[in-house]
Amino acid sequence: MPSSLTELPIRRLTPGDLISCADLSEDRGWPREEYKWGLLLAAGIGYGIDDPAGKGLATACVVTSYGTGLAAIGMVLVAERHARQGVGRRLMKHVLAEHSGTPLTLHATPYGRPLYEELGFETTGRAEMVRGHFRPSGPAPTVATRPATAGDLPAILRLDAEVFGGDRTHVLARLPAFADQLRVAQDADGITGYAAAWPNMDTQVIGPLIARDTETAKALVSSLAEGTDRAFRTDVDVRHEELLNWLKENGLEPVSFNAVMTYGIPGLPGDWTRRFTPLTVAAG
Repeated sequence: MPSSLTELPIRRLTPGDLISCADLSEDRGWPREEYKWGLLLAAGIGYGIDDPAGKGLATACVVTSYGTGLAAIGMVLVAERHARQGVGRRLMKHVLAEHSGTPLTLHATPYGRPLYEELGFETTGRAEMVRGHFRPSGPAPTVATRPATAGDLPAILRLDAEVFGGDRTHVLARLPAFADQLRVAQDADGITGYAAAWPNMDTQVIGPLIARDTETAKALVSSLAEGTDRAFRTDVDVRHEELLNWLKENGLEPVSFNAVMTYGIPGLPGDWTRRFTPLTVAAG
């Protein structure tokens, strides 16, 4: 690796680095995802190394912290011209040191997984990405849903903290402005689930999806589909086999699998039975 890269400092990124981050995504053949980068840089902490030749960023990632109980690492990218030279390993070791003592999680592609295993991450789960236009078939879900209102936010935050196992207020408070749609399911005792759909390139991402049971999750997805003509994309915990099969029966196609990996904790906190999809795999 060029000595200049070993000597250049790892710095904190700011929202002003958004275009450079999107350029880095594009360099590696990923979608630019500027809208998502904007959320992550605002709600999390970005880390990066500037390219020594002044060509944007050589490497970057974002860490979204949820108190001392969990932090999610995402968007770990190294420019193609600096690949396989150790710069990504250097960045990850810096992140581990910066967040020493805090349990960490990330979604790993098959390409990135060996590095994370080398650093001490363990695979503790699996998620499947599905994508496509939702075309309802069969009986409609029977659970009623409605658009969320400003008054629902405290109840959404309480439910989410219980299911997620940590406080995501600093991220979820941005959802009403960030998402195209935010819907809730409710019974006589209160809100039993919620789901958002937010724009990402040519799709809408479904996430988070928190629900009391699979039927409630289906109802939330169906109601989101009624509010858009765009294709959906989402990453579903593979243990929710019934929901995954239902999504595929209704038009979504399998795309890929990611390993859910953790560091310093044997698995994700909270209640996985009610946690169907993350906000984004980059932030948990």
